[in-house]
Amino acid sequence: MVRPRKLRVIGKKPEVKIFKPVGMPFRMIENITLTLDEFEAIRLCDYEGLDHAEAAELMKISRPTFTRLIDKARNKIATAIVEGKAITVEGGNVAFEERQRCKDCNKEIPATKKHNCKNKGGNNGK
Repeated sequence: MVRPRKLRVIGKKPEVKIFKPVGMPFRMIENITLTLDEFEAIRLCDYEGLDHAEAAELMKISRPTFTRLIDKARNKIATAIVEGKAITVEGGNVAFEERQRCKDCNKEIPATKKHNCKNKGGNNGK
């Protein structure tokens, strides 16, 4: 029997949900779906600059699971760019969590979690 998938926690919904090549009608091109958890993995690792362990902790999944997730997301994005396909960001087994940023180090942290900032040593996220 297959284990049920754990909810992946994400902190921010994408502002744009569809990306497509310019000059081609959406109905004329193939579409690749990037799930919300795959989007969050890309956002945390490639945009925010977190390492896999930090990003996995924020998403409340294991580091190996995070690595598989981001590898899958990167492959989908590369395929869409190389083959001229559209990307739609939607779906996935996710839960949303309110997050905030530390004023001193700019690290993203859950709103309910204490953060001992390396820059000041205090709880600067609150």
